Amino acid sequence: MKVKRSLCIASDLSELERLHDAVAELGEAGDWPPDLVYQVDLVLEELIVNTVNYGYDDDARHEIEVTLTSDEDVFTVEIIDDGHAFNPLSDAPEPDLDAGIEDRPIGGLGIHLMRVMMDDVHYRREENKNHLTLIKRRNG
Repeated sequence: MKVKRSLCIASDLSELERLHDAVAELGEAGDWPPDLVYQVDLVLEELIVNTVNYGYDDDARHEIEVTLTSDEDVFTVEIIDDGHAFNPLSDAPEPDLDAGIEDRPIGGLGIHLMRVMMDDVHYRREENKNHLTLIKRRNG
């Protein structure tokens, strides 16, 4: 059974709880294994935190559209924001995972987790908005 949930959230970290609840709801509705739901939830949180903290030059309220779709085989997350153009597939360097924790710069691991935990990721810039699609397959 296909389940879809669309949310329009403010560019505020207090909105993360709504996202966590929505991911959990779709995971439960689709009888997804908890470890895969956790991966989707973690990656979504990292990307939203990055967008809120680094995506805008002002303190104005921005809207971020998040659409979650789950069926028996695929969990899809679509994120649309009006932040700076940023393609996480090409604009973010790979973190140095061999460096000691004190030698690493802050940041970069969230995008690394996205690349590792998601089965497919697609990005496009359209009408001055970032469109990021994350795909997690049950048997990925």
